[in-house]
Amino acid sequence: MTVLRIHEAATEEAAEATQWYEDERPGLGAQFEAALDAALDLIEEGIVPLAPVPGEAGVAGLKRLVLRRFPFSIIVHCQEDEIVVLAFAHDARRPGYWRDRLST
Repeated sequence: MTVLRIHEAATEEAAEATQWYEDERPGLGAQFEAALDAALDLIEEGIVPLAPVPGEAGVAGLKRLVLRRFPFSIIVHCQEDEIVVLAFAHDARRPGYWRDRLST
């Protein structure tokens, strides 16, 4: 069985984005969090194929799942016995900022 581990910085990103959505419209933060949870379940169970991350990161084996409703991608590093979530990355902000997390 593959273990899903979430990088500490990614956990903080998710919390910040959830709070931002909640501040924008009450209840929207909970919907964002539910979308993340559902996506993580799909990743952990291997139900959906993950797309390679564009550029050098994709060559390094990093993959992503793009959320449908929210402009975020879940960036993961798949290993033999573990999937590490490196980032919950907003699709229009600072591409590749999470690359240094690969070593932690």
